[in-house]
Amino acid sequence: MQGSPEKLADQQHRRLPYWPLGKEQWLTLLSLLALTGVAWLLLFRMAASMTTPNAMVDMAMAGMPMPWSLTDALLMLAMWSVMMIGMMLPSALPMILLYQQMLRRYMTPPQRHLALLLFCLAYLLVWSGFSLIATALQWGLDRLALLSPQMRSQSQWLGAALLMGAGAYQWLPGKSACLAHCRGPVQFLLGHWRPGVVGGWSMGLKHGLYCLGCCWMLMGLLFVGGVMNLLWAALIGVYVLLEKLLPGGIWLGRIAGLVLFVWGMALLLG
Repeated sequence: MQGSPEKLADQQHRRLPYWPLGKEQWLTLLSLLALTGVAWLLLFRMAASMTTPNAMVDMAMAGMPMPWSLTDALLMLAMWSVMMIGMMLPSALPMILLYQQMLRRYMTPPQRHLALLLFCLAYLLVWSGFSLIATALQWGLDRLALLSPQMRSQSQWLGAALLMGAGAYQWLPGKSACLAHCRGPVQFLLGHWRPGVVGGWSMGLKHGLYCLGCCWMLMGLLFVGGVMNLLWAALIGVYVLLEKLLPGGIWLGRIAGLVLFVWGMALLLG
């Protein structure tokens, strides 16, 4: 018997074939790490600018939510998009590096570089789409006066619902299935391989969707700790990375889900 997808993903972690890295892979790794660093630097600058006293913040602190302008909406969309790059790109590095190694066997340098670029862009496009939804959700919560100026839930019920929802989702079969694809790069590439440059775009979209299915509820926790609480965002990003990379990550997710659900219950009752 081959075993469950979760067991196959754990087995792959013990014998992933993309190490040691070649010259091209080192360049890719350093480039993506630099992009991640730039994203976090931009977030720090955004956070600093948003905490500067101004009329909008003053009125929000007085309990008078202001209507968003187009500039406000675009700024929030940019913030969410940059945050998703900083939080999610590190956890996709094993998949990207393994895909790059496989491309070396089938494609010449110009084509394989383009295929790899399209894979990464498609992955980030999925999270940009999520950023658009998150921006719309933030706008709705802001209109209902459920968020503080720090973009943190001011509602006991909303905070509890986000925590309990994220905790329960960690135990659902859909979460386990998506996490198994994210944790098993070999399994994903063998099951979803598409040749050619266009194949890179198609596979990047599929991997992005699996990653989104794995983590979308966890992103709701940003409204619990504060969207611009960068320490909280970094902790969620580190957790996502560990859940995908550590052996037994499936059970790490379920333990975290239990903790989140109990936390939400305590908030609801307290």
